[in-house]
Amino acid sequence: MLYKLIKMNMLKGILTKGVPVLILLLCSLMPSLKAQQVDQYPSMPEDISPLLNGEKIPALMLRDMAGKSVDLNAEFMNKPTVLVVYRGGWCPFCNKQLSALQEAFPALKEMGYQLIAVSTDSPGNLKMTAEKDQLEYTLLSDADLHAAKSLGIAYMAPKAYHKLLPNSTGGLDKDLLLPVPSVFILDKKGVIHFEYINPDFKQRLDAGLLKTVAAGLYKDLM
Repeated sequence: MLYKLIKMNMLKGILTKGVPVLILLLCSLMPSLKAQQVDQYPSMPEDISPLLNGEKIPALMLRDMAGKSVDLNAEFMNKPTVLVVYRGGWCPFCNKQLSALQEAFPALKEMGYQLIAVSTDSPGNLKMTAEKDQLEYTLLSDADLHAAKSLGIAYMAPKAYHKLLPNSTGGLDKDLLLPVPSVFILDKKGVIHFEYINPDFKQRLDAGLLKTVAAGLYKDLM
């Protein structure tokens, strides 16, 4: 793989335009960093090759909780977006993150953002998660992991997940992959202005820090 992601930490006191910076430490760097190509998926989450700040999210079609197709890029055109990718409603760390995002959602909405969370869950499983956690923001299904592959955050799931994924994805995760949990802040053209991607799925971006970053970036996204 092109490079290895090391655990990201917030460096207190380091600011760019008043926005806290989360540093991606690279232990090796090749001249070109691109999203993963088809059939080239790393076996470890540390070895993914994600899209980077300044790059544009490619055209993606996902499904909503009713199973209807959603043009993700058309959604981006409505307003700046906080795009969250999580593993699934079966993951306790994801559920904790989703609840924290629900608490942050009113503030993000007031700033002018929309919040979209994407997972490998089937539409039916998305609906159960939304109802259980009383989520008011948008949940979308990437059950075949086409979006995760295009974002460059897909990797081969450990064997412990091989029985779970066919059920949670409705049988669409043919390659038995998982996404590395990620947060992107995008402008209305779908260009990435901030990202947090941590190969340790137990570590998620703090919702308070997300609000701080989002507030600092908003003017640059309009």
